[in-house]
Amino acid sequence: MSDGNVYVGIDVSGDWLDVFVRPAGDAFRFSNRVAGVGELSSMLRRVRPELVVLEATGGLEERAARMLQLDGFAASVVNPRQVRDFAKALGRLAKTDAIDAEVLARFAEGVRPEPRPRPSEDDAELRDLVSQRRHVVKMIAAEKNRLRRKSRNIGPLILGTIEHFEAQLEHLDGAIDEVVRRDPERRARDELLQSVPGVGAVTAGVLIAELPELGRLDRRRIAALAGLAPLNRDSGRMRGRRSVWGGRAAVRSALYMAALAAIRFNPAIKSFYRRLVENGKPPKTAITAAMRKLLVVLNAVVRSGDRWDPRTERPRAG
Repeated sequence: MSDGNVYVGIDVSGDWLDVFVRPAGDAFRFSNRVAGVGELSSMLRRVRPELVVLEATGGLEERAARMLQLDGFAASVVNPRQVRDFAKALGRLAKTDAIDAEVLARFAEGVRPEPRPRPSEDDAELRDLVSQRRHVVKMIAAEKNRLRRKSRNIGPLILGTIEHFEAQLEHLDGAIDEVVRRDPERRARDELLQSVPGVGAVTAGVLIAELPELGRLDRRRIAALAGLAPLNRDSGRMRGRRSVWGGRAAVRSALYMAALAAIRFNPAIKSFYRRLVENGKPPKTAITAAMRKLLVVLNAVVRSGDRWDPRTERPRAG
């Protein structure tokens, strides 16, 4: 039952934004382009929603989410699997863009996920740079794989493409560093994160851009947000293996690489990982646990505002 507030669900595809407004029951469709999001924002100003919920769709939702936040709307990007389970609980088994938008609106009203912190223009620029860097890294890897299979005549062309992307990567790293250091608070956060062994400039940049909630939530909520909270799969007497899923893929990827480095160079993570493996945990499970522990450490460091102290394996007091 509605509490009198307005809740909006937005189903995102490459071309369209399908919108449903509760409790009015109105449905709209806008282009998933800058102009279309502008029209959506104008409509939302009339209905004054308490919360707007979008489903994470491989980054297709980012432009709309960011523009709506910059326009002052409380927006939350949620995990598709969580929404699908919610839809099944409602008995909504059919799946179309319009139905998905309605389910998202009902999810917003019933669950009320926490909105993302509102980004500044610098935050938006940093997120774009980090996203583009991720794309360029994938392109470099793809071209290197192609190089192994191509003839001698094609090889030099692929090498030229790789050099082009590597130059872009160098430029992006410089631009990311410039944006991070432009703001004293962002620069301080970067220095705190990099004080933890295993975390370098790339991981710190991803966490600053993609996980602004770091340091503001408790350890369980921040792990869930990153998709690193172990979830039970129990029913009756059956006890399933706990697993992690959902969350922000870019954050998990960055933490995976950082955890591999921390297992080698961070004494706290190294001993934690070794203890798990010695106790019979599969290496993959132990790495995931190390990622979660590293995230909890980083959350504590940012929350305290104190750099990591390798002697105590805690944030340095004072």
